[in-house]
Order: sequence, then C-alpha cells, then structure tokens
Amino acid sequence: MPVEIELYELLGIAPNATEDDIKKAYRKKAKEHHPDKNINNPDASQKFQEMLAAYEILNDPESRELYDRFGVDGLSKGAGPNMDPSDLFSQFFDGGFAFDFGPGSGFGPGRGKKQDVIPYEATLEDLYNGKSVKMTLEKDVVCIQCKGSGSRGNGKPKSCSTCEGKGWTFTQTQIAPSRFGTMRSQCHDCNGTGERLKEKDRCKKCKGEKTVNEKSRMELVIEKGMTDRQRIVLAGAGDQKPGAAPGDVVFVLKALPHTDFERSGNDLLTHVSITLSEALLGFSRILLKHLDGRGIKVSSPPGKIVKPDSCIIVRGEGMPVYKSPGQKGDLYVMISIEMPDESWLKKIDTRALASVLPPKKPELDPYPEKVDEARFEESNIADFGADDEDGWEDDDDDDDDDGEFAPMGAEPECRTQ
Repeated sequence: MPVEIELYELLGIAPNATEDDIKKAYRKKAKEHHPDKNINNPDASQKFQEMLAAYEILNDPESRELYDRFGVDGLSKGAGPNMDPSDLFSQFFDGGFAFDFGPGSGFGPGRGKKQDVIPYEATLEDLYNGKSVKMTLEKDVVCIQCKGSGSRGNGKPKSCSTCEGKGWTFTQTQIAPSRFGTMRSQCHDCNGTGERLKEKDRCKKCKGEKTVNEKSRMELVIEKGMTDRQRIVLAGAGDQKPGAAPGDVVFVLKALPHTDFERSGNDLLTHVSITLSEALLGFSRILLKHLDGRGIKVSSPPGKIVKPDSCIIVRGEGMPVYKSPGQKGDLYVMISIEMPDESWLKKIDTRALASVLPPKKPELDPYPEKVDEARFEESNIADFGADDEDGWEDDDDDDDDDGEFAPMGAEPECRTQ
C-alpha cells in the first residue's frame, strides 16, 4: 500500500495502474484540462501542470517506486541528498509552476511563480489595428507594515498544534473495496503554513495574512495580427507572496465573431453583392469598407462577365502578419449577384431584352414519352432533409486521440479573377 496516493488521484487512476493505464489517463486528463480549452478557468493552467508533473513521476519506473515506498520525501532522497521535493517538481515546469512539499504545505501552488489567467474578448478590428487597454485589477501585495511577517512588534508565530508544524495532516481515503490509502491534506487550522499567530500578535493592517489586497493599474497591449487564444503575459504583475517572485498576469485573447469578415490565418474572407448590370457590363467602385475604415475600390476587367458565386482576391489586404511590420495576408471576396425584381420587368420592353440576351435552352432531345406538369414554388434550402430522422449526429469526443488541436479554419477555395 502506498504511503501517499495524491499523484494517482490527480490522474484518476488506482495505485496499481499499469504503464498503459497511466498514459491513457494522462492523455484524457490533459485534453480535458488543457488551458487552451479552458480559457475561462483561471486554475486550468495550474491543474494542467500538476497533472504533467504527476505523469512524469509515475511514468518513470524508478521515480514511481520511490514515490510508492516513501512518498514525496522518497523522491527527494532518490534524487539527491540536498534536493527539495518542490525543486524536483519544478524541473518539469521550467520554473513556471511548482508544487510545494516543504514544511507547512500540501498540494497546491508553491514557491514557483503563479499565473493569473484572464480571458479578454477582442474584436477583429482590435486584432487588425492593434489596441492598448488600461484597466484596474486587484492583486495581493506583501504588507509593508509587517514586511510580510504577518506579526506586529516582537510577536512570533507558534508551531501549529494540530499538524505539529508540518502544515499537513494524514487522512484515510478508500481506493478500492476494503482497501484504504493514506494521503496528506493541508491543515485547516494554519492553512498549510505550519504556524499560528495569536490574535494579539497579528499585524493590524494585514490581520496576520502577510499580504493585503490592493488595486493596480495595468496596460494590455494587443499587437497587430494577434490571434484567437494568443496569450499576453504581464510578467511580475500578479499576486505577491513573501519569499517568492511576484506572479504573472496572463491575458488570453478570445476573438469575437465579425458580421462582415471571416479570418483564416492571415487571410480574410468577405461577401459583397453586385447588380446584374455590373455583372454583365463591368464595375469600378468601392466594394467594401475595411477593418480600419478604408474603402477598397475594385474595377473589373473590360469585357469580363462576373458569374454568380465568383471569388476574387485582393493581394495584401488581409490581416497584418504578427511581428512582421508591412506584411499582410490576402483578402478574398465572394461575389453574389442581385437579380432585379418583377417591377423592373414592367418598366422595360421584354421582347427587346430577349433579343439581346442569350437564347433560352431548348427542350430535351430526345423528348420524354411522358411529361408531368409541376408547380413553380419557391423554398428555402435550409428545409432540405429536415424530416430525415436517420441523419448523423456529430460526435467528436474521440476524434483527436493524439491530443492535437485542429488548426483555425481552412483557406477558402477561390478562383483568381
């Protein structure tokens, strides 16, 4: 029976899981908790990193054996006589996150830098033109009155009697029928610090919490060409904690849908309509208003008939290329043709019009032996197949077993005019 089972519980597996079970559980959990799929959850990044650390340890036979026999302390002893368990975990995070298994802590964010993830909705105009946003956010800062000690005067914290200064207590949890495991839980009396201050010895400003909440002005800079789900990191602008580097504030951009333009990579797609006379005789006018307010004027080639659902490309009028000043993608324009209504026919000589238009199509040859008359009735293509009860339902839960995320859209297939 393992001394601790927290790492197994992070991946949702039993302590007797096989190597394949560990890999499958990690892939499933990683997809579920990946920060890119949980941009509205500020704890997603921390949870994802914890699972990564658990997987790295349990997937290695030597480190798993140490953990099963001696818990986290065994990991530090197996890694070296002077290595802190939190340092071992921090190797997997490149200094970005860490578990803290030192005195006074259980599972959770430790001495590594903490990231506060904040989603920010950005319009396509913001991503095209760039934008600077000043905002006021609240964060924890080290109390200047007690300098982060939490005490006033000569007050000294005493060792927590509940956890005996360790910051954690052992609890029993059931891992299988008739089988129980022992795990460490954060001490509720000292909040995992291992120390407690008497009420009279607590700092009046921070109430013994060591930090106070303050408002801070921050500036978010959206650069031209940034994309959906791109991250903007304000290093050191997050919460402070005594003895630790200030955390980071991470904004995750959420691109809002646009009414006129669709983005795919650095290209843009839009739809415009022209009249029947423009389709037949040509045009030279402003077809659209761009994201920066400029009008885009396009002239069709002389003698060119524009057919319905044609697509033209305007080079260099797509999205700015991120970090590449002066470079842009292309703008694709899908063209539809506005047909005149019945009132227009009443104003013209239809026989004269018929004489200049291409002739009507002839009857079928050979002519069918039997012909049924059908009534001309307008409809909506959206109704096609509406009564089909055997249609397929989308189910993409298991489509991306490899954990990869699909790219954002595909380039429209258009004919260059």
